[in-house]
Amino acid sequence: MTRPLPATIPHLVEAAARHRGAAAALIEEDVRWSYDDVWREARIAASAMLAHGLGDGDRVAIWAPNSRRWIAAAVGAMICGAAIVPLNTRLKGGEAADILRRTGAKLLFLVGEFLGTDYRALLSDQKLPSLSHVICLQSDWDGFRRAGDAGDPRVDAAMQRLTPDHVSDILFTSGTTGRAKGVLSSHRNVVPMVWEWAELVGLEEGDHYLIINPFFHSFGYKAGWVAALLRGAAIYPVSSFDVRRVARLIERERISFLPGPPTIYQSLLAAKAENDFSTASLRGGVTGAASVPADLVRRMRSELGLVDAVTAYGMTECVFITACRRGDPVELVADSCGRAMPGVELRIVDDAGRALGAGETGEICVRGAGVMLGYLDDPAATGEVIDEDGWLRTGDVGMLDDAGYLRITDRKKDMYISGGFNVYPAEVENMLCSHPAVAQAAVIGVGDERLGEVGRAFVVLRPNADADADQILQWARQNMANYKAPRFVETVGALPLNASGKVVKDELRRLS
Repeated sequence: MTRPLPATIPHLVEAAARHRGAAAALIEEDVRWSYDDVWREARIAASAMLAHGLGDGDRVAIWAPNSRRWIAAAVGAMICGAAIVPLNTRLKGGEAADILRRTGAKLLFLVGEFLGTDYRALLSDQKLPSLSHVICLQSDWDGFRRAGDAGDPRVDAAMQRLTPDHVSDILFTSGTTGRAKGVLSSHRNVVPMVWEWAELVGLEEGDHYLIINPFFHSFGYKAGWVAALLRGAAIYPVSSFDVRRVARLIERERISFLPGPPTIYQSLLAAKAENDFSTASLRGGVTGAASVPADLVRRMRSELGLVDAVTAYGMTECVFITACRRGDPVELVADSCGRAMPGVELRIVDDAGRALGAGETGEICVRGAGVMLGYLDDPAATGEVIDEDGWLRTGDVGMLDDAGYLRITDRKKDMYISGGFNVYPAEVENMLCSHPAVAQAAVIGVGDERLGEVGRAFVVLRPNADADADQILQWARQNMANYKAPRFVETVGALPLNASGKVVKDELRRLS
């Protein structure tokens, strides 16, 4: 990049408007925004938020599927010096309310209805003392927007106050101890690493970037629309994955860049075999979040045209860690997560924290610009994963080969990945145990052809409990995000325990 990198996400949007102007920036159905439009809408949103009393250091939650207004609200909030709190659209009311209370969110942007869910209704019985305004991106947006002015001098003053050290976002990751943790990142953590990632995976100016990954996830947010605006690509947001609609978009809009979990590509390959469509425009893709069969990588390249398809590895606490390089052979892309990205140090350590050599298996540790600031209001948990030298213990187990390519051999303790989403059994177990009939619960991930893995729960019922496995399964579906809710529930007389009283999950896996 010949120009210096912008200091913050709003500054990069401003710079993109200055340099790309009338070029297409965001296409959503029949609405097309230029880079100038994106910047103007973000300024209007910021002005309206300032009029609503938003200030430096406040938090703004967004609970909605991918859309142009999601981006305008996010950038507008950041202009004001606020941090955004993206909420998973699959959360239930109690889960979302917990995050809103813990962050002290002042404003909440949501949708009225999405995939049959009424988001306002989910919060109707929740006490949210910090929340002063709830704004529906569908029905309230025009009225909210009228409170703002793109030329508002307060917006310029806010931009002058905004620094790389402002907290840009608080993303929640399911906690291995049973409660979600808020991961704080600054603009300094995000912008330089987004540039390096985009450079490595080949996102180019003028690309048509179809963003299926949800904006509430770092893959759809930081490696999604932020990367697109920074590199000068056009954003095509997808609110929910429908393979036929996505196939039409690829063909009609000549999509060139298409990241996603492996299930996305498997669905597209199946759809193409059933009813062929043109993928001649496709070139770049990035996958991860699950193991990738070599045959799938070959087919992504040969049948979908994703000749630059690579795998990468990251986590909410450090979004960009490793990536394969374009041109890497199929077997290497399938069998590894790539090499450390520029600005990232990687090492494998044993239980005592001693660095291990190539080919030795241990915990993956990372240090660099992308490592989070820490966990929200939890210095003890932060200290457990980030040492005094800045090394982040990922909890993942893997090894480095002689060329520095990382292979992950085990996931964070018992974590499994369902449809691209991390699921931590401890969180699901705690929620199951809140059911009045459940005395104990243990959850494991089991293989699923479509989603990669799904949850299987083993529950011990309380004496004289008035519930059975099917009723508990239905309760879980009503009270948990669908990717967390187990697909199977089995009642057992007792859970297998070791001498320390911990559940022996290997025994449960053998039962499955």
